Amino acid sequence: MPKSIYHFNPETLSYEKVKLGFKHVFKRVIWVFASGFALALIFVWIAFYFVDSPKVKILERENNELKSEVEYLTSRLDVMSDVLLDIEDRDDNVYRTILEADPVPASERYPLILDDSRFDSISRTEAYTLLKEANKKADKLTVRLAAQAKSFAQLEKIAGNKTDMLSCIPAIRPLKNMYAITSGFGRRYHPILKRLRAHTGVDIAAPKGTPIFATADGTVSSESPGGGYGITIVINHGYSYKTLYAHLSKKAVKPGQKVKRGQVIGYVGSTGMSTGSHLHYEVIKNGQRVNPVYYFNAEITPEEYNQILKSSKKVNQSLS
Repeated sequence: MPKSIYHFNPETLSYEKVKLGFKHVFKRVIWVFASGFALALIFVWIAFYFVDSPKVKILERENNELKSEVEYLTSRLDVMSDVLLDIEDRDDNVYRTILEADPVPASERYPLILDDSRFDSISRTEAYTLLKEANKKADKLTVRLAAQAKSFAQLEKIAGNKTDMLSCIPAIRPLKNMYAITSGFGRRYHPILKRLRAHTGVDIAAPKGTPIFATADGTVSSESPGGGYGITIVINHGYSYKTLYAHLSKKAVKPGQKVKRGQVIGYVGSTGMSTGSHLHYEVIKNGQRVNPVYYFNAEITPEEYNQILKSSKKVNQSLS
């Protein structure tokens, strides 16, 4: 800024020195500073929006790397979810079917599926949106894995008891060398009552005194099915199974005694409402009489089983 300012006077046709007051000087100083500040702002704006600084470039590169890592993590979580889905399907439809266990409830497997707003406060930039979705998937996988671990622990316990359970399910024929059923399960003509009635077991003709074998492990029950059955043995096998052996000539066990599959428990006779020496054999599951023929599955050939099955389907007169 010049130290002196001159003004041309048209009357005298000469330059005259202007005396500047404080107010005039102050206004010129303010104008100079304002112009400089405005120009500086323009340069800063251009530099900020159109020219990337080294720091910005570094941050941009790191953000792109983060985005790539999150996308890779999300793809891995998707693969893990597919694998876990297959394990869950086999758990419900194979392992639990074999071990007779109920499927895991969906509410235990997927408790976080309905709604989860814990990550809504995270910034909605692209990278953080991906990160938020990855976190949600990770949470769901964590819960599903925990539910699956619990399921396998239950199955391990069930499998540990399976050997005991299998030994308590009726599986052998109650008489040795038994190849046919005299009277099968279903409606049969009663020889004494002279009418069709439900036949709740199978009749197997055999000489008096023929040994009768327990068809599964269990405990001899003290319950009595009624006088029409004659001398009878009922074995409680647990796991919802019971077997009944009727019209015996005598017993070889007593109530409360534990027996093993294949153990002699009594002998064939014709006591009660019976027209000949035979064994009346019943299988009871969950309180309901079921066809015993379907439980002859151990120590028997396919040919022998087919012969027994064929003879059991004949609608004839029962022996009791």
